[in-house]
Amino acid sequence: DHVQAMQERKALHTLLAKRQEDLPPRRMKDSYLEVILPLGSQPEIREKYLNVHNSVRFGRILEDLDSLGVLICYTHTKQEMQPKSPLSIVTALVDKINLCKKIIYPDCDIKFTGNVSWVGKTSMEVTMHMLQLHDGDYSPVLDATFVMVARDPENKRPAFVNPLVPESPEEEEVFKQGELNKLRRIDFSTASLLKMAPTAEERNIVHDIFLNTLDTKTVSFRSRKLPPNSVWMEDTKLKGLQICHPQERNIFNRIFGGFLMRKAFELGWATACSYGGSRPFIVSVDDIMFQKPVEIGSLLLLSAQVCYTEKNYIQIRVHTEVYDANTREHHTTNIFHFTFISENEVPRVVPNTYG
Repeated sequence: DHVQAMQERKALHTLLAKRQEDLPPRRMKDSYLEVILPLGSQPEIREKYLNVHNSVRFGRILEDLDSLGVLICYTHTKQEMQPKSPLSIVTALVDKINLCKKIIYPDCDIKFTGNVSWVGKTSMEVTMHMLQLHDGDYSPVLDATFVMVARDPENKRPAFVNPLVPESPEEEEVFKQGELNKLRRIDFSTASLLKMAPTAEERNIVHDIFLNTLDTKTVSFRSRKLPPNSVWMEDTKLKGLQICHPQERNIFNRIFGGFLMRKAFELGWATACSYGGSRPFIVSVDDIMFQKPVEIGSLLLLSAQVCYTEKNYIQIRVHTEVYDANTREHHTTNIFHFTFISENEVPRVVPNTYG
């Protein structure tokens, strides 16, 4: 079925716009969607969303946000005369997800809302909100910002999307914020440690950590000791392996991004749980970069570690890579950042090497 579907998609190339100016502009309200997840009114779907603590599995919410983000972008780019969209819309990155509720109840309806909030030439920023019904009113649970990119029908090259026209001063502010988010992401990627040396402030932090872990009796660079109530970063790792079955594929015959997010979140949660010794709650999700699509049949290797702690907060980094058994090559596909809050204060995590 998927092979046939991909063959049919090749014929859609003729429907692509040659330049952005050929596409009709859209308003923010044109892509606005509301979706109800009826956990309260349809108990039969609850099981899929239920976790062991009798609240909603956040990994499932990540999957739903990813699907909704794509749907909103297809709504923004929909052409009346085309029965099928020539665009392949994929998640480029999750800019941020901030939660204002610790617990999501498994027996109350959830409402997702969202729209396209900024548009470049081939990319779109989507802002989404999640609310939950309590005593007849929907109260906010989280806000999310995703960046989606449009590609050609075979998902090989970028494709143009409809421009966005703000209609009010409020919408102009939202659009301006989208532009600032884009510039911040560019700055962030150019300031990567793989491209630039640490700043003077960062160097001092690293040096202080080094001095705090130096064994004063031997004063050897190799002789290090762990400060009280601390854990070496190297000892906080958890690893996982996922075989990528066809069940988890999207319409482009690749693994669905939401599934990758759920798997990474669950490993991250388990890492925070074992590190803090009590139940962690997700507070924020940041900077999920989708660097490479994951093919069906791949071996997906996940590696989570605690990379920063402060009082009750635990910052987890999850690195995922695919291993090709035929070529024996490893390729990074994603890096995830999750912030959890633990019920109790947690030990300090301390790096042992410069890396």
